[in-house]
Amino acid sequence: MMKNGLAGLTRRNLFALALMSGVALSGAAHAQGKSLTIALTADAVILDPHAANELTGNIMFYHFYDPLVSRTPELGFEPGLAESWQIVDDTTWVFKLRKGVKFHNGDELKASDVVYTFERLKKALMSNLVANIASSRAIDDYTVEIKTPKPYAVLHMALAEVLIVNEKYTKAMGDEQMGLKPMGTGPYKLAEWVKEDRLSMTAHADYWRGKPKIDTVTFKPITNPATRTAALLTGGVDVIQDLSVRDVASVKANAAYDVVTRPSLLNMVIAIDTREKSPTIDLPTNPMRDRRVREALVRAINVEAIKTVVMNGFATPSEQYVPSSHLGYVPGLDFRKLYPFDVEKAKALMKEAGFEKGFAMTLDTTNNRYVNDGAIAQALAGMLARINVKLNLNLMPRSNFFGYIRVPSDKSSFIMSGWDTPSGDAGNMYSTLMYSRGKKPGFGQANRGSFANDEFDSWIDKADATADIKQRDAFLKEATQVAAREIPMIPLHYEQDIYAAKKNVKVVPRMDKFIWAYEMDVN
Repeated sequence: MMKNGLAGLTRRNLFALALMSGVALSGAAHAQGKSLTIALTADAVILDPHAANELTGNIMFYHFYDPLVSRTPELGFEPGLAESWQIVDDTTWVFKLRKGVKFHNGDELKASDVVYTFERLKKALMSNLVANIASSRAIDDYTVEIKTPKPYAVLHMALAEVLIVNEKYTKAMGDEQMGLKPMGTGPYKLAEWVKEDRLSMTAHADYWRGKPKIDTVTFKPITNPATRTAALLTGGVDVIQDLSVRDVASVKANAAYDVVTRPSLLNMVIAIDTREKSPTIDLPTNPMRDRRVREALVRAINVEAIKTVVMNGFATPSEQYVPSSHLGYVPGLDFRKLYPFDVEKAKALMKEAGFEKGFAMTLDTTNNRYVNDGAIAQALAGMLARINVKLNLNLMPRSNFFGYIRVPSDKSSFIMSGWDTPSGDAGNMYSTLMYSRGKKPGFGQANRGSFANDEFDSWIDKADATADIKQRDAFLKEATQVAAREIPMIPLHYEQDIYAAKKNVKVVPRMDKFIWAYEMDVN
Protein backbone atom coordinates (compact mmCIF):
# COMPACT_ATOMS: atom_id res chain seq x y z
CA MET A 1 0.00 0.00 0.00
CA MET A 2 1.30 3.46 -0.89
CA LYS A 3 1.52 5.94 1.96
CA ASN A 4 2.53 9.59 2.02
CA GLY A 5 2.50 10.11 -1.73
CA LEU A 6 5.60 8.61 -3.34
CA ALA A 7 6.99 6.91 -0.27
CA GLY A 8 7.54 3.24 -0.97
CA LEU A 9 7.35 3.56 -4.77
CA THR A 10 10.47 2.52 -6.64
CA ARG A 11 11.42 3.90 -10.05
CA ARG A 12 10.29 0.60 -11.58
CA ASN A 13 6.96 0.85 -9.75
CA LEU A 14 6.48 4.37 -11.09
CA PHE A 15 7.27 3.30 -14.64
CA ALA A 16 4.82 0.42 -14.43
CA LEU A 17 2.17 2.70 -12.98
CA ALA A 18 2.59 5.16 -15.83
CA LEU A 19 2.27 2.37 -18.41
CA MET A 20 -0.85 0.99 -16.75
CA SER A 21 -2.45 4.43 -16.94
CA GLY A 22 -1.96 4.48 -20.69
CA VAL A 23 0.60 7.29 -20.65
CA ALA A 24 3.07 7.27 -23.52
CA LEU A 25 6.56 8.64 -23.07
CA SER A 26 6.85 12.18 -24.42
CA GLY A 27 9.64 14.44 -25.55
CA ALA A 28 10.06 18.20 -25.66
CA ALA A 29 10.75 18.30 -29.41
CA HIS A 30 10.16 16.26 -32.56
CA ALA A 31 10.50 16.66 -36.29
CA GLN A 32 7.68 19.20 -36.49
CA GLY A 33 9.15 21.42 -33.75
CA LYS A 34 8.54 21.87 -30.05
CA SER A 35 5.94 19.75 -28.31
CA LEU A 36 4.49 19.62 -24.83
CA THR A 37 2.37 17.09 -22.96
CA ILE A 38 0.36 18.33 -19.98
CA ALA A 39 -1.49 16.11 -17.50
CA LEU A 40 -4.75 17.55 -16.21
CA THR A 41 -6.99 16.23 -13.47
CA ALA A 42 -9.84 15.56 -15.91
CA ASP A 43 -10.96 15.73 -19.51
CA ALA A 44 -13.27 18.36 -20.96
CA VAL A 45 -16.93 17.38 -21.09
CA ILE A 46 -17.65 19.36 -24.25
CA LEU A 47 -15.70 21.75 -26.49
CA ASP A 48 -18.49 24.24 -27.20
CA PRO A 49 -17.52 27.39 -25.23
CA HIS A 50 -21.17 28.37 -24.83
CA ALA A 51 -22.29 25.05 -23.38
CA ALA A 52 -20.18 24.61 -20.24
CA ASN A 53 -18.38 26.46 -17.47
CA GLU A 54 -15.94 24.10 -15.79
CA LEU A 55 -12.20 24.51 -15.34
CA THR A 56 -10.90 21.79 -17.67
CA GLY A 57 -13.27 22.82 -20.44
CA ASN A 58 -12.35 26.48 -19.95
CA ILE A 59 -8.66 25.62 -20.29
CA MET A 60 -9.39 24.05 -23.68
CA PHE A 61 -11.73 26.84 -24.82
CA TYR A 62 -9.09 29.57 -24.47
CA HIS A 63 -6.72 27.62 -26.72
CA PHE A 64 -9.29 27.49 -29.52
CA TYR A 65 -11.12 30.79 -29.05
CA ASP A 66 -10.53 34.41 -28.02
CA PRO A 67 -12.64 37.04 -26.24
CA LEU A 68 -12.99 40.70 -27.15
CA VAL A 69 -11.19 41.61 -23.91
CA SER A 70 -8.31 39.48 -22.64
CA ARG A 71 -7.56 38.63 -19.03
CA THR A 72 -3.90 38.79 -17.97
CA PRO A 73 -2.28 36.18 -15.66
CA GLU A 74 -2.72 38.61 -12.74
CA LEU A 75 -6.41 39.33 -13.52
CA GLY A 76 -5.81 42.57 -15.35
CA PHE A 77 -7.81 43.32 -18.49
CA GLU A 78 -6.40 44.34 -21.86
CA PRO A 79 -7.46 44.48 -25.51
CA GLY A 80 -8.14 41.12 -27.11
CA LEU A 81 -10.04 40.73 -30.37
CA ALA A 82 -11.19 44.29 -29.72
CA GLU A 83 -8.26 46.68 -30.03
CA SER A 84 -10.16 49.44 -28.21
CA TRP A 85 -13.53 50.40 -26.75
CA GLN A 86 -15.33 53.45 -25.48
CA ILE A 87 -18.43 54.22 -23.44
CA VAL A 88 -20.66 56.44 -25.58
CA ASP A 89 -23.31 56.94 -22.89
CA ASP A 90 -24.45 55.16 -19.72
CA THR A 91 -25.80 52.15 -21.64
CA THR A 92 -23.88 52.21 -24.93
CA TRP A 93 -20.41 50.79 -25.57
CA VAL A 94 -18.59 50.69 -28.90
CA PHE A 95 -15.85 48.11 -29.56
CA LYS A 96 -13.36 48.39 -32.42
CA LEU A 97 -12.17 45.00 -33.74
CA ARG A 98 -8.66 44.23 -34.92
CA LYS A 99 -8.37 43.94 -38.67
CA GLY A 100 -6.90 40.83 -40.24
CA VAL A 101 -7.71 38.39 -37.41
CA LYS A 102 -8.12 34.93 -38.93
CA PHE A 103 -10.26 32.02 -37.81
CA HIS A 104 -8.70 28.58 -38.14
CA ASN A 105 -10.59 28.07 -41.44
CA GLY A 106 -9.07 31.23 -42.93
CA ASP A 107 -12.14 33.47 -42.57
CA GLU A 108 -11.50 36.96 -41.25
CA LEU A 109 -13.17 37.96 -37.98
CA LYS A 110 -16.03 40.39 -38.63
CA ALA A 111 -18.41 42.32 -36.40
CA SER A 112 -21.23 40.01 -37.57
CA ASP A 113 -19.45 37.08 -35.84
CA VAL A 114 -19.46 39.00 -32.57
CA VAL A 115 -23.15 39.90 -32.83
CA TYR A 116 -23.97 36.28 -33.73
CA THR A 117 -22.00 35.07 -30.69
CA PHE A 118 -24.07 37.23 -28.34
CA GLU A 119 -27.35 36.06 -29.90
CA ARG A 120 -26.31 32.41 -29.75
CA LEU A 121 -25.33 32.75 -26.09
CA LYS A 122 -28.75 34.11 -25.16
CA LYS A 123 -30.20 30.69 -26.04
CA ALA A 124 -27.30 28.62 -24.67
CA LEU A 125 -26.54 27.04 -21.32
CA MET A 126 -24.17 29.89 -20.49
CA SER A 127 -26.73 32.64 -21.16
CA ASN A 128 -25.69 34.29 -17.88
CA LEU A 129 -22.59 35.55 -19.72
CA VAL A 130 -24.74 37.94 -21.75
CA ALA A 131 -27.44 38.65 -19.16
CA ASN A 132 -26.33 42.29 -19.09
CA ILE A 133 -26.39 42.77 -22.85
CA ALA A 134 -29.71 44.09 -24.14
CA SER A 135 -28.70 44.25 -27.79
CA SER A 136 -25.77 44.47 -30.15
CA ARG A 137 -25.29 45.48 -33.76
CA ALA A 138 -22.55 45.70 -36.34
CA ILE A 139 -21.94 49.35 -37.27
CA ASP A 140 -19.48 48.16 -39.91
CA ASP A 141 -17.27 45.09 -40.40
CA TYR A 142 -14.94 46.12 -37.57
CA THR A 143 -17.19 48.03 -35.17
CA VAL A 144 -19.71 46.59 -32.70
CA GLU A 145 -22.16 48.59 -30.64
CA ILE A 146 -23.40 46.98 -27.42
CA LYS A 147 -26.39 48.24 -25.44
CA THR A 148 -26.84 47.25 -21.80
CA PRO A 149 -30.27 47.26 -20.06
CA LYS A 150 -28.92 49.62 -17.42
CA PRO A 151 -25.52 51.23 -16.81
CA TYR A 152 -23.09 48.34 -16.32
CA ALA A 153 -19.64 49.40 -15.17
CA VAL A 154 -17.86 46.09 -15.72
CA LEU A 155 -19.04 45.08 -19.18
CA HIS A 156 -15.46 45.00 -20.46
CA MET A 157 -14.47 42.65 -17.61
CA ALA A 158 -17.46 40.39 -18.20
CA LEU A 159 -16.64 40.13 -21.90
CA ALA A 160 -13.36 38.39 -21.04
CA GLU A 161 -15.51 35.27 -20.54
CA VAL A 162 -17.39 35.55 -23.84
CA LEU A 163 -15.52 33.57 -26.52
CA ILE A 164 -16.24 34.56 -30.11
CA VAL A 165 -17.33 31.95 -32.66
CA ASN A 166 -17.51 32.03 -36.46
CA GLU A 167 -21.10 32.53 -37.57
CA LYS A 168 -20.88 30.61 -40.86
CA TYR A 169 -19.04 27.62 -39.38
CA THR A 170 -21.21 27.40 -36.26
CA LYS A 171 -24.46 27.44 -38.24
CA ALA A 172 -23.13 24.80 -40.62
CA MET A 173 -21.92 22.50 -37.84
CA GLY A 174 -24.88 22.68 -35.47
CA ASP A 175 -24.70 22.52 -31.67
CA GLU A 176 -23.76 18.84 -31.38
CA GLN A 177 -20.77 19.05 -33.71
CA MET A 178 -19.66 22.36 -32.16
CA GLY A 179 -19.20 20.39 -28.96
CA LEU A 180 -16.79 18.07 -30.74
CA LYS A 181 -15.06 20.22 -33.36
CA PRO A 182 -14.14 23.68 -32.05
CA MET A 183 -12.97 26.32 -34.54
CA GLY A 184 -12.09 29.82 -33.46
CA THR A 185 -9.38 32.49 -33.65
CA GLY A 186 -7.31 31.05 -30.78
CA PRO A 187 -3.61 30.10 -30.80
CA TYR A 188 -4.26 26.38 -31.40
CA LYS A 189 -6.35 24.18 -33.70
CA LEU A 190 -7.85 20.86 -32.62
CA ALA A 191 -5.90 17.92 -34.07
CA GLU A 192 -7.45 14.97 -32.23
CA TRP A 193 -9.71 14.35 -29.26
CA VAL A 194 -9.93 10.83 -27.87
CA LYS A 195 -12.21 11.29 -24.88
CA GLU A 196 -10.72 10.39 -21.50
CA ASP A 197 -7.36 9.66 -23.17
CA ARG A 198 -5.89 12.72 -24.92
CA LEU A 199 -6.65 15.97 -26.64
CA SER A 200 -4.02 17.17 -29.13
CA MET A 201 -3.77 20.55 -30.77
CA THR A 202 -1.46 22.20 -33.27
CA ALA A 203 -0.29 25.80 -33.52
CA HIS A 204 -2.39 28.31 -35.47
CA ALA A 205 0.30 29.82 -37.72
CA ASP A 206 -1.81 32.92 -38.48
CA TYR A 207 -2.63 33.69 -34.85
CA TRP A 208 -3.07 37.45 -34.46
CA ARG A 209 -0.68 37.68 -31.48
CA GLY A 210 1.99 35.72 -33.36
CA LYS A 211 2.58 32.01 -33.89
CA PRO A 212 2.84 30.00 -30.63
CA LYS A 213 6.33 28.94 -29.51
CA ILE A 214 5.14 25.37 -28.98
CA ASP A 215 3.95 23.61 -32.12
CA THR A 216 2.09 20.65 -30.65
CA VAL A 217 0.32 20.47 -27.30
CA THR A 218 -1.31 17.36 -25.88
CA PHE A 219 -3.51 17.37 -22.80
CA LYS A 220 -3.93 14.05 -21.00
CA PRO A 221 -6.62 13.53 -18.34
CA ILE A 222 -5.12 11.61 -15.41
CA THR A 223 -7.54 11.66 -12.50
CA ASN A 224 -5.43 9.79 -9.95
CA PRO A 225 -2.89 12.10 -8.21
CA ALA A 226 -0.27 9.37 -7.75
CA THR A 227 -0.56 8.37 -11.40
CA ARG A 228 -0.09 11.99 -12.50
CA THR A 229 3.10 12.21 -10.44
CA ALA A 230 4.29 8.88 -11.82
CA ALA A 231 3.66 10.06 -15.38
CA LEU A 232 5.89 13.09 -14.78
CA LEU A 233 8.70 11.18 -13.10
CA THR A 234 8.81 8.52 -15.79
CA GLY A 235 8.83 11.01 -18.67
CA GLY A 236 5.25 10.38 -19.80
CA VAL A 237 4.28 14.03 -19.47
CA ASP A 238 6.13 17.33 -19.17
CA VAL A 239 3.81 19.22 -16.81
CA ILE A 240 1.18 18.16 -14.29
CA GLN A 241 -1.68 20.13 -12.85
CA ASP A 242 -2.53 19.70 -9.15
CA LEU A 243 0.53 17.88 -7.88
CA SER A 244 -0.64 15.91 -4.85
CA VAL A 245 0.00 17.80 -1.62
CA ARG A 246 1.61 14.59 -0.31
CA ASP A 247 4.10 14.51 -3.20
CA VAL A 248 5.36 18.10 -3.09
CA ALA A 249 8.42 17.44 -0.92
CA SER A 250 9.46 14.36 -2.93
CA VAL A 251 9.25 16.10 -6.30
CA LYS A 252 10.95 19.25 -4.98
CA ALA A 253 13.87 17.11 -3.87
CA ASN A 254 14.44 15.90 -7.45
CA ALA A 255 16.72 18.31 -9.32
CA ALA A 256 15.16 17.41 -12.68
CA TYR A 257 11.83 19.06 -11.83
CA ASP A 258 10.39 22.35 -10.67
CA VAL A 259 7.41 22.74 -8.36
CA VAL A 260 5.47 25.99 -8.84
CA THR A 261 2.73 27.09 -6.46
CA ARG A 262 0.43 30.05 -6.09
CA PRO A 263 -2.79 30.79 -4.17
CA SER A 264 -5.86 29.75 -6.14
CA LEU A 265 -9.05 31.64 -6.88
CA LEU A 266 -10.97 28.38 -6.51
CA ASN A 267 -13.08 28.58 -3.38
CA MET A 268 -14.48 25.31 -2.04
CA VAL A 269 -18.04 26.02 -0.96
CA ILE A 270 -21.05 24.08 0.27
CA ALA A 271 -24.45 25.02 -1.14
CA ILE A 272 -27.21 24.69 1.46
CA ASP A 273 -30.71 23.75 0.36
CA THR A 274 -33.22 26.30 1.68
CA ARG A 275 -36.38 24.91 0.09
CA GLU A 276 -39.27 24.04 2.38
CA LYS A 277 -38.86 20.33 1.67
CA SER A 278 -35.38 19.02 0.98
CA PRO A 279 -35.04 15.85 -1.14
CA THR A 280 -32.64 13.89 1.09
CA ILE A 281 -33.96 14.99 4.51
CA ASP A 282 -36.74 12.79 5.86
CA LEU A 283 -38.54 15.49 7.84
CA PRO A 284 -41.74 17.43 7.06
CA THR A 285 -39.80 20.72 6.96
CA ASN A 286 -36.23 21.33 5.88
CA PRO A 287 -34.25 22.22 9.06
CA MET A 288 -31.81 24.32 7.03
CA ARG A 289 -34.46 26.90 6.29
CA ASP A 290 -33.76 28.04 9.84
CA ARG A 291 -30.78 30.38 9.84
CA ARG A 292 -29.69 29.07 13.26
CA VAL A 293 -29.20 25.62 11.78
CA ARG A 294 -27.09 27.06 8.95
CA GLU A 295 -24.94 28.89 11.48
CA ALA A 296 -24.59 25.70 13.52
CA LEU A 297 -23.29 23.89 10.44
CA VAL A 298 -20.64 26.59 9.92
CA ARG A 299 -19.54 26.52 13.55
CA ALA A 300 -19.26 22.73 13.57
CA ILE A 301 -16.74 22.69 10.68
CA ASN A 302 -13.10 23.06 11.68
CA VAL A 303 -11.54 24.55 8.54
CA GLU A 304 -8.10 24.80 10.17
CA ALA A 305 -8.10 21.05 10.79
CA ILE A 306 -9.07 20.43 7.16
CA LYS A 307 -6.23 22.69 6.04
CA THR A 308 -3.65 21.00 8.27
CA VAL A 309 -4.67 17.35 8.19
CA VAL A 310 -6.45 16.88 4.86
CA MET A 311 -4.71 19.51 2.71
CA ASN A 312 -1.25 19.12 4.26
CA GLY A 313 -1.14 22.89 4.74
CA PHE A 314 -1.80 23.68 1.06
CA ALA A 315 -5.03 25.66 1.45
CA THR A 316 -6.18 29.07 2.68
CA PRO A 317 -9.36 29.21 4.80
CA SER A 318 -11.97 31.39 3.08
CA GLU A 319 -12.83 34.68 4.72
CA GLN A 320 -15.66 35.37 2.28
CA TYR A 321 -17.04 34.06 -0.99
CA VAL A 322 -14.50 36.02 -3.08
CA PRO A 323 -10.87 36.95 -2.35
CA SER A 324 -9.59 40.38 -1.32
CA SER A 325 -8.61 41.23 -4.91
CA HIS A 326 -12.25 41.36 -6.05
CA LEU A 327 -14.96 43.99 -6.23
CA GLY A 328 -17.44 43.24 -3.43
CA TYR A 329 -14.88 42.02 -0.88
CA VAL A 330 -15.48 43.61 2.54
CA PRO A 331 -12.26 44.37 4.48
CA GLY A 332 -12.42 43.00 8.02
CA LEU A 333 -15.31 40.60 7.36
CA ASP A 334 -14.21 37.04 8.10
CA PHE A 335 -16.49 34.01 8.34
CA ARG A 336 -14.10 32.44 10.85
CA LYS A 337 -14.44 35.43 13.16
CA LEU A 338 -18.18 35.80 12.64
CA TYR A 339 -18.77 32.08 13.24
CA PRO A 340 -15.69 30.59 14.91
CA PHE A 341 -15.38 26.84 15.28
CA ASP A 342 -17.37 26.06 18.42
CA VAL A 343 -19.13 22.71 18.72
CA GLU A 344 -20.91 23.60 21.94
CA LYS A 345 -22.31 26.81 20.48
CA ALA A 346 -23.36 24.83 17.41
CA LYS A 347 -25.20 22.32 19.60
CA ALA A 348 -26.93 25.15 21.44
CA LEU A 349 -28.11 26.67 18.15
CA MET A 350 -29.46 23.29 17.02
CA LYS A 351 -31.36 22.92 20.28
CA GLU A 352 -32.70 26.47 20.08
CA ALA A 353 -33.97 25.76 16.56
CA GLY A 354 -35.69 22.58 17.74
CA PHE A 355 -33.29 20.10 16.15
CA GLU A 356 -31.25 18.94 19.12
CA LYS A 357 -31.58 15.33 17.95
CA GLY A 358 -30.29 16.35 14.54
CA PHE A 359 -31.17 14.92 11.16
CA ALA A 360 -29.63 12.99 8.27
CA MET A 361 -29.00 14.23 4.75
CA THR A 362 -26.81 13.49 1.73
CA LEU A 363 -23.69 15.41 0.76
CA ASP A 364 -23.15 15.35 -3.01
CA THR A 365 -19.61 15.97 -4.20
CA THR A 366 -16.84 14.66 -6.42
CA ASN A 367 -14.13 12.12 -5.70
CA ASN A 368 -11.71 13.18 -8.45
CA ARG A 369 -12.25 16.85 -9.33
CA TYR A 370 -10.88 18.94 -6.44
CA VAL A 371 -7.79 18.45 -4.31
CA ASN A 372 -8.58 15.69 -1.78
CA ASP A 373 -12.31 16.20 -2.31
CA GLY A 374 -13.25 12.74 -1.04
CA ALA A 375 -11.12 13.17 2.09
CA ILE A 376 -12.69 16.58 2.76
CA ALA A 377 -16.15 14.99 2.52
CA GLN A 378 -15.13 12.32 5.04
CA ALA A 379 -13.84 15.00 7.41
CA LEU A 380 -17.08 16.98 7.11
CA ALA A 381 -19.09 13.88 7.96
CA GLY A 382 -17.08 13.36 11.13
CA MET A 383 -17.36 17.00 12.18
CA LEU A 384 -21.09 17.37 11.61
CA ALA A 385 -21.79 14.09 13.40
CA ARG A 386 -20.79 15.91 16.60
CA ILE A 387 -23.95 18.03 16.33
CA ASN A 388 -26.08 15.02 15.33
CA VAL A 389 -26.14 15.80 11.64
CA LYS A 390 -25.48 12.57 9.78
CA LEU A 391 -23.97 13.06 6.34
CA ASN A 392 -24.50 10.26 3.85
CA LEU A 393 -21.76 10.73 1.29
CA ASN A 394 -22.65 10.57 -2.39
CA LEU A 395 -19.23 10.76 -4.03
CA MET A 396 -19.08 10.59 -7.80
CA PRO A 397 -16.64 11.25 -10.65
CA ARG A 398 -16.73 14.76 -12.07
CA SER A 399 -18.04 13.35 -15.37
CA ASN A 400 -21.31 12.56 -13.57
CA PHE A 401 -21.31 15.27 -10.92
CA PHE A 402 -22.06 18.46 -12.83
CA GLY A 403 -24.99 16.94 -14.65
CA TYR A 404 -26.30 15.51 -11.38
CA ILE A 405 -26.31 18.86 -9.55
CA ARG A 406 -27.39 20.99 -12.51
CA VAL A 407 -30.10 23.48 -11.61
CA PRO A 408 -33.00 22.91 -11.43
CA SER A 409 -32.59 19.62 -9.58
CA ASP A 410 -34.68 17.83 -6.99
CA LYS A 411 -31.85 15.50 -5.92
CA SER A 412 -29.61 17.50 -3.61
CA SER A 413 -29.68 18.96 -0.11
CA PHE A 414 -26.00 19.70 0.51
CA ILE A 415 -23.49 20.14 -2.32
CA MET A 416 -19.74 20.68 -2.07
CA SER A 417 -18.03 22.08 -5.15
CA GLY A 418 -15.50 24.68 -6.17
CA TRP A 419 -16.17 28.08 -7.68
CA ASP A 420 -13.78 30.71 -8.91
CA THR A 421 -14.48 34.20 -10.17
CA PRO A 422 -11.77 35.17 -12.66
CA SER A 423 -13.69 38.29 -13.69
CA GLY A 424 -12.45 39.96 -10.48
CA ASP A 425 -16.03 40.90 -9.65
CA ALA A 426 -18.18 39.31 -6.93
CA GLY A 427 -21.30 40.18 -8.89
CA ASN A 428 -20.40 37.51 -11.41
CA MET A 429 -20.56 34.84 -8.70
CA TYR A 430 -23.49 36.31 -6.78
CA SER A 431 -25.77 36.71 -9.80
CA THR A 432 -25.16 33.08 -10.77
CA LEU A 433 -25.02 31.25 -7.42
CA MET A 434 -27.15 33.32 -5.04
CA TYR A 435 -29.61 35.48 -6.99
CA SER A 436 -33.21 34.24 -6.76
CA ARG A 437 -33.96 31.69 -9.44
CA GLY A 438 -36.58 32.51 -12.05
CA LYS A 439 -36.61 36.21 -11.27
CA LYS A 440 -34.52 37.51 -14.19
CA PRO A 441 -33.28 35.75 -17.34
CA GLY A 442 -29.69 34.57 -16.95
CA PHE A 443 -29.65 35.04 -13.16
CA GLY A 444 -29.61 32.31 -10.48
CA GLN A 445 -28.69 29.62 -13.00
CA ALA A 446 -26.46 27.79 -10.53
CA ASN A 447 -28.37 28.72 -7.36
CA ARG A 448 -28.20 25.14 -6.12
CA GLY A 449 -29.70 25.81 -2.71
CA SER A 450 -32.64 27.88 -4.03
CA PHE A 451 -31.60 30.80 -1.82
CA ALA A 452 -34.02 33.71 -2.28
CA ASN A 453 -33.54 37.05 -0.53
CA ASP A 454 -35.05 40.27 -1.86
CA GLU A 455 -32.53 42.48 -0.09
CA PHE A 456 -29.62 40.55 -1.58
CA ASP A 457 -31.17 40.67 -5.05
CA SER A 458 -31.75 44.42 -4.78
CA TRP A 459 -28.06 45.09 -4.11
CA ILE A 460 -27.14 43.04 -7.18
CA ASP A 461 -29.70 44.96 -9.24
CA LYS A 462 -28.22 48.26 -8.05
CA ALA A 463 -24.69 47.07 -8.79
CA ASP A 464 -25.80 46.14 -12.30
CA ALA A 465 -27.36 49.56 -12.85
CA THR A 466 -24.38 51.85 -12.25
CA ALA A 467 -21.67 52.99 -14.62
CA ASP A 468 -19.40 53.85 -11.67
CA ILE A 469 -17.08 50.99 -10.63
CA LYS A 470 -16.61 52.43 -7.12
CA GLN A 471 -20.37 52.58 -6.67
CA ARG A 472 -20.69 49.03 -7.98
CA ASP A 473 -18.08 47.89 -5.45
CA ALA A 474 -20.06 49.57 -2.65
CA PHE A 475 -23.31 47.87 -3.69
CA LEU A 476 -21.61 44.48 -3.96
CA LYS A 477 -20.12 44.96 -0.49
CA GLU A 478 -23.66 45.34 0.83
CA ALA A 479 -24.65 42.11 -0.92
CA THR A 480 -21.63 40.38 0.63
CA GLN A 481 -22.75 41.40 4.10
CA VAL A 482 -26.28 40.11 3.49
CA ALA A 483 -24.85 36.77 2.30
CA ALA A 484 -22.54 36.56 5.33
CA ARG A 485 -25.54 37.12 7.59
CA GLU A 486 -27.93 34.72 5.82
CA ILE A 487 -25.37 31.96 4.96
CA PRO A 488 -26.71 30.53 1.69
CA MET A 489 -23.38 28.74 1.27
CA ILE A 490 -20.52 27.74 3.56
CA PRO A 491 -17.09 28.85 2.30
CA LEU A 492 -14.33 26.38 3.26
CA HIS A 493 -10.98 27.21 1.69
CA TYR A 494 -9.12 28.30 -1.39
CA GLU A 495 -7.03 25.60 -2.94
CA GLN A 496 -3.33 26.13 -3.53
CA ASP A 497 -2.48 25.69 -7.20
CA ILE A 498 0.48 23.31 -7.42
CA TYR A 499 2.21 22.49 -10.70
CA ALA A 500 5.22 20.30 -11.33
CA ALA A 501 7.24 20.39 -14.54
CA LYS A 502 10.46 19.27 -16.13
CA LYS A 503 13.23 21.82 -15.69
CA ASN A 504 13.26 22.68 -19.39
CA VAL A 505 9.61 23.78 -19.40
CA LYS A 506 8.65 27.36 -18.61
CA VAL A 507 5.39 27.31 -16.63
CA VAL A 508 3.42 30.51 -16.06
CA PRO A 509 0.83 29.93 -13.30
CA ARG A 510 -2.17 32.20 -13.68
CA MET A 511 -4.48 33.50 -10.98
CA ASP A 512 -7.45 32.00 -12.83
CA LYS A 513 -5.74 28.57 -13.01
CA PHE A 514 -6.13 28.51 -16.78
CA ILE A 515 -3.12 26.69 -18.19
CA TRP A 516 -2.45 28.53 -21.46
CA ALA A 517 0.23 26.90 -23.60
CA TYR A 518 0.68 30.13 -25.54
CA GLU A 519 2.39 31.60 -22.47
CA MET A 520 4.68 28.58 -22.06
CA ASP A 521 7.91 27.47 -23.74
CA VAL A 522 10.22 24.47 -23.93
CA ASN A 523 14.01 24.91 -23.95
